[in-house]
Amino acid sequence: MYNRILIPTDGSELASKGVDHGLALAKALGIPATVINLTVPLAGFALQGVVQAQALDSYNHAVKEDLIEIERIVRDKSAKAQVTVDFVHEINSSPATAILETAQAKNCDLIVISSHGRTGIGRMILGSQTQQVLANSTVPVLVVR
Repeated sequence: MYNRILIPTDGSELASKGVDHGLALAKALGIPATVINLTVPLAGFALQGVVQAQALDSYNHAVKEDLIEIERIVRDKSAKAQVTVDFVHEINSSPATAILETAQAKNCDLIVISSHGRTGIGRMILGSQTQQVLANSTVPVLVVR
């Protein structure tokens, strides 16, 4: 039915539910998973003038530390679940676009993604990467809440 699952994570508690569910499904199906972590590029006022180099260095350092920790946690979980995983880190101002492009590039035929389940004004203000993935995906998407 499925050959590879794509699991986006930002390391949050909510995303952890998606990781756990995706790994459990991969184990049950005996298939590998690709775990993607996305970084939104630092932009705006902080990158103007003299502040640019310091802000960018600080941001990049924090991102690198976060990536190391997220990968460690997911590797531990995947080892316990006996699931083969590979990791992808993308830098993109649109996480949904990066998720969809990675699913295609890695031949993933299922995306398991977490969602806050916001509705109404909350969704309008905060947006929804999950909603964008759902609306534009050419492969099935399983949403975990």
